[in-house]
Amino acid sequence: MDRAGKTQNLWQTTCAEPFEAPALAEDIAADLIVIGGGFTGCSAALTAAQSGMSVVLIEAETVGHGGSGRNVGLVNAGLWLPPDAVCDELGQEAGTRLNTALAKGPDTVFDLIEEHGIECEPVRGGTLHCAHAPGGFSELQERHRQQAERGAPVRLLDGEEARSHSGITGIHGALHDARAGTIQPLAYAKGLARAAQEAGARVFENTRAMRIARDADQWRVEAAGGTLTAPRLLVATNAYHQPFEGAELPTLTPVNFFQLATAPLGHNQAARILPGGEGCWDTGKVMSAFRTDRAGRVIFGAMGLPDALGLHEAWARRAFSRRFPDVAEHPFEHFWSGRIAMTSDHLPKIMRIGQGGYAIFGYSGRGIGPGTLFGDAIARALMSGDEGGLPIAPVNSHKERLTWAKGPFFEVAARLIHGVSARLR
Repeated sequence: MDRAGKTQNLWQTTCAEPFEAPALAEDIAADLIVIGGGFTGCSAALTAAQSGMSVVLIEAETVGHGGSGRNVGLVNAGLWLPPDAVCDELGQEAGTRLNTALAKGPDTVFDLIEEHGIECEPVRGGTLHCAHAPGGFSELQERHRQQAERGAPVRLLDGEEARSHSGITGIHGALHDARAGTIQPLAYAKGLARAAQEAGARVFENTRAMRIARDADQWRVEAAGGTLTAPRLLVATNAYHQPFEGAELPTLTPVNFFQLATAPLGHNQAARILPGGEGCWDTGKVMSAFRTDRAGRVIFGAMGLPDALGLHEAWARRAFSRRFPDVAEHPFEHFWSGRIAMTSDHLPKIMRIGQGGYAIFGYSGRGIGPGTLFGDAIARALMSGDEGGLPIAPVNSHKERLTWAKGPFFEVAARLIHGVSARLR
């Protein structure tokens, strides 16, 4: 116990997928090396192993240690950007290709869960994008227009209907997306790793990559415990990348996100809050998110560093009380935080790092569906040598400007908004 009596990551406490793997202790030659045991890496390892490739996946900590095991658990059909903005950034053809691919993300995730019997509390009740203020409803109207034009099963709820439907007070409308849902994200990551292992992939935890090099037609990865060689390499470490020698790797902006979870509510209380099991986030500039889990806990999160827990937790308690006044005094029992890998255009990247080598990063807070899809797609591209089926065109390099300032900017914004809300009460 710590953080004033709270246990840490709820997902570690409730994970029903007891996946464990040994540390590397030998040299191995394979067809594909994957560095990173999150959604992207495990998805790629699964697809490649199912296709008959010999695969080795190494994870510096444990599977799901990074953002894959710390996020809210919302399985969304798309990115943070609305689809028109994706097309504005990439051009109509490339943007449509990415939007179309990501729209299938929830189907892919929930199909994998069913196929492999992953015990991760899947609930496909959709998501609710909630207007935190009257002006936020205009944004939702525009998002509804864009999604409806593309045939998405979305529905716009006015303020009264949204409050009645969700049990959340103080919201001014919501956009419901029936394609989406929620999962226990750490259990999903571990379930993907288990499925990859069952398909023949070799998975090693507590195995840090220290140096990579391209020798002739082979990648060589020197890791704690042994050396790996393969003609194909995927680096899928995202916001939790630990530097190693030998390759130019991308720059990105890490943004911190913290979460608090209540003790389980009583049956009658739980039945009044998100009875459809939707996952929610709001239209605030410093976004917050809320959902429930199978045991009846309410999980509430927002941007912010854990080092400023006192400020952020006080804000969360006030915001929680406004949203859920019937359970305002219910105690928080869990606290945890993680990092989001942001890019300046909020688009994910596939970056070539050499012949037969790629790095994937930058989901900007939408890692479950996109990470699963990108992992599957990059595995197929590595097997075939054809990049044409990738959801987004690879780049040869990617640099972000002023990353040293952008992360602190988000934290300052979070502290200002969370602090100002206290003074306005």
